[in-house]
Amino acid sequence: MLTSSFIKELTRSEGFETAGVARALAHSDGEAFREWAEAGMAGRMGYLTDYRAAIRMDPKNLLASARSILVVGKVYNAPRARGERPPEELAWISRYAWGDDYHIWMRQRLQRMVGRLLEVEPFDYRICVDTAPLLERSYAREAGLGWIGRNTCLISQGLGSWLFLGEVLTSLDLEADGPPPDRCGTCRRCIDACPTQALVEKDGRWQLDARLCISYFTIELHGAVPEEHRGDIGGNVFGCDICQDVCPWNRRAALTTEPAFQPRNAEPPLEAMAALTEPEFRAMFRETPVSRARYAGFMRNVALAMGNSGVGRFRAPLEALARSPMPLVAEHAVWALRQLAS
Repeated sequence: MLTSSFIKELTRSEGFETAGVARALAHSDGEAFREWAEAGMAGRMGYLTDYRAAIRMDPKNLLASARSILVVGKVYNAPRARGERPPEELAWISRYAWGDDYHIWMRQRLQRMVGRLLEVEPFDYRICVDTAPLLERSYAREAGLGWIGRNTCLISQGLGSWLFLGEVLTSLDLEADGPPPDRCGTCRRCIDACPTQALVEKDGRWQLDARLCISYFTIELHGAVPEEHRGDIGGNVFGCDICQDVCPWNRRAALTTEPAFQPRNAEPPLEAMAALTEPEFRAMFRETPVSRARYAGFMRNVALAMGNSGVGRFRAPLEALARSPMPLVAEHAVWALRQLAS
């Protein structure tokens, strides 16, 4: 009774701009993922290399009765609002973290949609939103949502790459879609624009070496940022959008109208961020992705951004951070002071 076309139409009524269906079969990209992880490119992200790596190889490890995977995409793109402040005085936060935590929004909408479907026909299901061990970009490609670009992001020809992905593994046998052609052509803008050269080629395939990625340094790494890469971080205090900002397919990318993903605290002044107490940090970024960096990690990033800014009046707040009881913050503030003095 439930068809692919009916379910896709229902996803649109729940606010998703794109959807498709893939077969719940082990994907050939699993071997490439295994080689990537064994090469150490996951850095210290243990959740990508521990026992969950084996689960990721086959969606049936998540739902034994799975026959189809419904993949949905939600646009989160919003215009920047720099105001009158010069960019070097602002803390740059990755676009995906400007609004609410997408994990919560996506799961709630998918759960509501599944509830509506269950009223029509019973079936087994499991909802996955980013944190589940699933090759979600690979299945999004199989479901026709886009191709995987050289920046390793899923790119939709009509929507761009600013997409949150979510999946519903289901026992329903739905008509599957097919992958679109790769439309990166000979473009290398993302590769050439990356300050740390984190996009690397192996056997004709581009991969992200997380150990060189600004997003990894500012979000996932809980220790010291390698000194040779601190200057490359620029003003980024949480994540990095450079490889997507320069992508030609994002020139006319769709904009979200969803209130949950409208910008708030998107480009706060660095000086104000440097003065945040831990309770203030938690209150400001509660239920947003920024909280993942944790207070010490965020203040470390703020110190680096100040040092990279070249703004002389940041010396006083950096001197305060250099006296922080958190060694991680103090170390990076001392480094930043040296950059302002040079």
